[in-house]
Amino acid sequence: MQQLSNSVIHRLSIICMIVLFSSCSSDTNNEKDHLVFRYNEHSNISSLDPAFARNPQNIWPTNQLFNGLIQLDDSLNIKPDIAKHWEVNDSTNTYTFHLRDDVYFHKNKCFGSDSTRTVTADDFVFSFDRLTDEDVASPGSWVMSTVESYKAKNDTTLVIQLKQPFPAFLGLLSMRYCSVVPEEAVNLYGSEFRSHPVGTGPFQFKIWEENVKLVLRKNPFYFETDAKGDQLPYLEAVAITFLPDKQSEFLEFAQGKLDFISGLDNSYKDEIITTQGKLQKKYEEHVNLITTPYLNTEYLGFFMETETPEINSKILRQAVNYGFDRQKMVTYLRNGMGTPATHGFIPKGLPGFASIKGYDYNPEKARELIEQYKINTGDTQPEITIGTNSQYLDICEYIQRELEKIGIAVEIDVMPPSTLRQMKSSGELDVFRASWIADYPDAENYLSLFYSENFTPNGPNYTHFKSIVFDSLYEKSLTISDIEKRKQLYIKMDSIVVTEAPVVPLFYDVAIRFVSKKVSGLGINPQNFLVLKRVKKLK
Repeated sequence: MQQLSNSVIHRLSIICMIVLFSSCSSDTNNEKDHLVFRYNEHSNISSLDPAFARNPQNIWPTNQLFNGLIQLDDSLNIKPDIAKHWEVNDSTNTYTFHLRDDVYFHKNKCFGSDSTRTVTADDFVFSFDRLTDEDVASPGSWVMSTVESYKAKNDTTLVIQLKQPFPAFLGLLSMRYCSVVPEEAVNLYGSEFRSHPVGTGPFQFKIWEENVKLVLRKNPFYFETDAKGDQLPYLEAVAITFLPDKQSEFLEFAQGKLDFISGLDNSYKDEIITTQGKLQKKYEEHVNLITTPYLNTEYLGFFMETETPEINSKILRQAVNYGFDRQKMVTYLRNGMGTPATHGFIPKGLPGFASIKGYDYNPEKARELIEQYKINTGDTQPEITIGTNSQYLDICEYIQRELEKIGIAVEIDVMPPSTLRQMKSSGELDVFRASWIADYPDAENYLSLFYSENFTPNGPNYTHFKSIVFDSLYEKSLTISDIEKRKQLYIKMDSIVVTEAPVVPLFYDVAIRFVSKKVSGLGINPQNFLVLKRVKKLK
């Protein structure tokens, strides 16, 4: 009889472990189910390496595995993490961080016979070096673009100096890209660190059968405690499945096999909530609905370097902005989950929001602008084509119907998400549907989309909008640390964007969580990050 290969044996052993772990909801293990938090990731996790935590599916698990210098609470206030406290010298753009001396990496063979060691300032130096290493090719390397230098003054003191003022820098450090990783583990695992992560977080890596299941276990040496002094986390494990279908995910949740689901998908939105955004009665007994403003603006963008006359006309772009009812769109297509984007591009939840007047529904004004466009250009039938993916087809079709009522012909080009991203980045679409989710909690992150130095592919200015006045205000805002003074500049910049209309803001998003009533301590935050260290479950 032919012997099984080592790889087959290894795979079978992993599957057996997964099956064994999964069975904790039955028989004798049923008593431990309240110690396991279960959720589904319908998009594949590509890496557990924080240097590649560029999207929610990667950020959520790495958030359980790693820590950085600072962290954000659910109100986006900056709080200590591995850094106990810090000083900022505005005159020299220098940040001095004082680190805890009781933070340990997860036990791992990279430290010798399943051992561990404490984190030092040198570990952050290594982690930042790695983040900017071209061979690593981290998508988060841009985070360090404002940094001139960093050094470990001693084991518990890290000094970072910026090239020029950047008031949002502390918020930037809260990103998972800036997590601390041990050199020993990176050297041992190399590129396979993605699937053998070693961090400091409340949970540590246990098993990952890609596209099947990921299991994290409690870190017994985690440094954070609750208000009573009890060690975090409360849970023993986190179990993540990978059902690719959102409707199947919802059914698993409805059957009690998942502890929460995030977001609102068309496949189940009418089943679980009303058009007023309330839970349907049959779910009220077992489910909590948690919402908060989400730092995400959904919009249509115009590519400003086109030769298409409709796109080059400011008054036609304004007509599109006036030409449809955002409130009706949010009510009927989003079941009330969202805020109509009538206050500019900066979303609800950031300084600068709602301080300016954007575009309300005004079909009469839109028709006037269209007639003026026809007189100016001689074009008797203005027409635009919107590029989108299937997920937002219903919204684009609604806009199509409304704009055609006022005299703008609209075609919709539906394409795969990857194609949409590529064509949007290369300027191949006159009009494109897009969204901007904050990388860090400062309105500068949104206004950077209109700074001329950020034209794609060198930055996030997909519209190739350019304004000398806007650029000067943007550059000035980077020199001001006082948020109230900076806010006034943000408002002026957002007003320019509204007037020039390189975008059509659609709605400011809402973070939505449907949570089992057995679960407590699962908050929600405007960046929709998943934080499980304070979660408890009832038996």
